[in-house]
Amino acid sequence: MVTVLLQSSLEKIFLDSGAFAPAYERASALGGERFSFQLVLGRTERGTAPCKVWVESPFPGEISLFLVGQVPCQLPAYPNCGGGYLTTRPGLFPDPLFPLEEGEVPVSSFSPTAVWVEAAVPQGCPPGEYPLRCLAQCQGERAWADFTLQVVGADLPEQKLRYTQWVHGDCLAQWYQAPVYGPAYWELLGRYLTLAAQEGMNVVLTPALTPPLDTEVGKERLPTQLLDIEKEGETYRFGFSRLERFLAVARQAGMRYFEVGHLFTQWGAKAAPAVYAWENGARRRIFGWDTPAAAGGYGAFLGQMLPALTRFFREQGLEGKVFFHLSDEPGEEHLDDYRRAKELVKPYLGDFPLYDALSDPAYYDSGLVDHPVAATDRIGPFLERKVPGLWAYYCCAQGVDVSNRFLAMPSCRNRILGWQLYKFQVEGFLHWGYNFWNTQLSRQAIDPYQVTDGGRAFPGGDPFSVYPGKEGPVPSLRQKVFCQGLQDLRALELLEARQGRQAAEECLPGFGGLTFSRCPGEAGSLLTGREEVNRRLAEGR
Repeated sequence: MVTVLLQSSLEKIFLDSGAFAPAYERASALGGERFSFQLVLGRTERGTAPCKVWVESPFPGEISLFLVGQVPCQLPAYPNCGGGYLTTRPGLFPDPLFPLEEGEVPVSSFSPTAVWVEAAVPQGCPPGEYPLRCLAQCQGERAWADFTLQVVGADLPEQKLRYTQWVHGDCLAQWYQAPVYGPAYWELLGRYLTLAAQEGMNVVLTPALTPPLDTEVGKERLPTQLLDIEKEGETYRFGFSRLERFLAVARQAGMRYFEVGHLFTQWGAKAAPAVYAWENGARRRIFGWDTPAAAGGYGAFLGQMLPALTRFFREQGLEGKVFFHLSDEPGEEHLDDYRRAKELVKPYLGDFPLYDALSDPAYYDSGLVDHPVAATDRIGPFLERKVPGLWAYYCCAQGVDVSNRFLAMPSCRNRILGWQLYKFQVEGFLHWGYNFWNTQLSRQAIDPYQVTDGGRAFPGGDPFSVYPGKEGPVPSLRQKVFCQGLQDLRALELLEARQGRQAAEECLPGFGGLTFSRCPGEAGSLLTGREEVNRRLAEGR
């Protein structure tokens, strides 16, 4: 006999899970929200058999089912990572979500099978309670469990937060063996950006030049440079046809803002990125690691490229929607190098702003960075300074106390970030790895279904949030949960608009005690907080 148990989206179902949370049988959602929960399937008879799964409901929106897959991880966390992990031992972790087009999954008596249920609530959905009967049929026997979704008569407002995860074009090209900016590549890029937009991303890394990110010194990644450059002596001409197509594909997918890839190498702005140009009928690399940032003609090149590029963006009507990066994660020892790099480019940017991920407030205090993107475990000094328009980011290093999306972290520690961003009124969020399917420093490509930690370099799950499917992206559980946090943020903003800031803050898990370094240890407080937001909206409309 097949068994069905309902669990919230914040539970991670491992293959050796023996005990489960109490059945999760009802919740509420707003119009425009993508609401999720899980089915845990098992068998009482010994062995494994195929099982058909489906949902019957008068719910007016689309209901999608996904099989929760399991992936290996050798490095779940760095040493001395503190508490708040489900485990720090290597093993298999639930993460990829495979669409159930045929609605059939294998169900075993030896380990649980998890199915992710996503209900897309339409904008303007009539309020009320919608029963969702979740059925499973195995070898002629049928079982079910009933879930009740209450739709509140209010729609989520448009997302204000600017959110980016860096798309690594070389990884798309490598996995699918699709030449960069060939027909197949453009199709893939559109599909990956469409999923990203669906899950809350609205800013896209735009590689005018190949982004000098996670690249070993002296080496280079597969070029993804959008600009067509011709060099004649010391004069450069620029073609924008690929960039124009990139913008069109991104806009159609749902992107609204564009961040131009870094103009100097990572961790200090020491050198130029790899730049290719046509000269004397041949295409060759004209700048790279062997070009010091402030020498070798790179400054003169930027003096021609940046005016042409910013003029193009203005012609595209993108003022206020484009920003630039200099160097990723510069440290205290790089202040002078960063200053020289900024002096090279600032005269040509006009009102196009500069944003960079960093941890040292000296960059802001000295006026070098007007728009810092602060690491979540080092954000305190920036909050104390009341930096206007502050952004935040996390990566592999943010694994102690703060929120992150590692495979080994409970999902509530992922989702809580939306509440933290709301409380501290952070305007943007950046994460470096949408699809970084390489080892550390891009020394070699990897299979993300087999290597989830960059070759034992990063905590598992840090380098990417999507997996490669046959014709496009396979979402992850972590990506969906992060988007739920963004939906929470929007619901809090709606409550604030209707009932004031205090009403919204009273719903925060931990109330006034919530900080970036204080995350809930279990799902209940976060789910309860969101239900309280919805209750107040329902009663106060």
